[in-house]
Amino acid sequence: MISRRAALEMAAGGFSFLLAPLRQAAAADYPTRPVRFIVGYPPGGATDILARLIGQRLSERLGQQFIVENKPGAGNNIGTEAVVKADPDGYTVLLVNPANYINTSLYANLRFNFVRDIAPIASFNRVPNVMTVNKDVPAKNVAEFIAYVKANPGKVNMASSGNGTSVHLSGEMFMAMTDAKMQHVPYRGAAPAITDLLAGQVQVIFDNMPSIIQHIRAGSLRALGVTTAERSPQLPEVQAIAETVPGYEASALFGIGAPKDTPREIIDKLNKEINATLAEPELRKRLVELGGEPLIQSPEAFGDMVKAETEKWKKVVEFAGLKVE
Repeated sequence: MISRRAALEMAAGGFSFLLAPLRQAAAADYPTRPVRFIVGYPPGGATDILARLIGQRLSERLGQQFIVENKPGAGNNIGTEAVVKADPDGYTVLLVNPANYINTSLYANLRFNFVRDIAPIASFNRVPNVMTVNKDVPAKNVAEFIAYVKANPGKVNMASSGNGTSVHLSGEMFMAMTDAKMQHVPYRGAAPAITDLLAGQVQVIFDNMPSIIQHIRAGSLRALGVTTAERSPQLPEVQAIAETVPGYEASALFGIGAPKDTPREIIDKLNKEINATLAEPELRKRLVELGGEPLIQSPEAFGDMVKAETEKWKKVVEFAGLKVE
């Protein structure tokens, strides 16, 4: 005789079996209406530009608008929480960026767990920050800069675009791995930090490549190293910091995610379309101009990278003794 529990499990299994073709059909038709593409920053920045590039191509490929919706505030947490709370139907997605990995350990009272609550869909690219100094700093490479800092204790100021940003924590990681102690000077964004760097008020910044590269190319600032494990095609003559500091890697990983429990069929469809978009020569060229080559991979591979980034930045946050209530 079949137990009541067994009967219920069989009924549930049968119900799931009946639903499977419906889910597949929904995925085949997806999307049938516009998709909200949430960005946790104001319009115009590098993160917003990346979302609009990808969103435009997805709109063209899938026949429905991927509408970029900017939800800035709380260090990217407002936008992320909006996606966490959204229906898991594929019609709300998130621009995943370094703040998501950093905030997991930086903020003491988040109302979500990013790794648990956001399903990875696809990676976009990995963009280096650039270790950049004022021209008055005599160091011409990473090794000389380390020696300069150690020879001038308390005299080297490190600018950032704000406490807890990837710009700040790239510098904290550098200090942790070299024992070259600098004074951190946070600003409200990269623009005022760069202004003071140009004026010699601060000596170094580990800034995002898109916002600093024009000053490097103009010769008004000097790049000493990029934070990716290998050199960047955009600045091939600039060494990777890891060439001098083995194991150093502090680049910015970008991608797209959705609320947990979003149907696998929809995730797979978006992954396929995004990867096809990243392989297009024109888009690839534009991404390289923004500082990073496309990363074409599966949702699982992107998820593994997200977990690794979260663990990496947790160590830096703990080293720096940072916490936001």
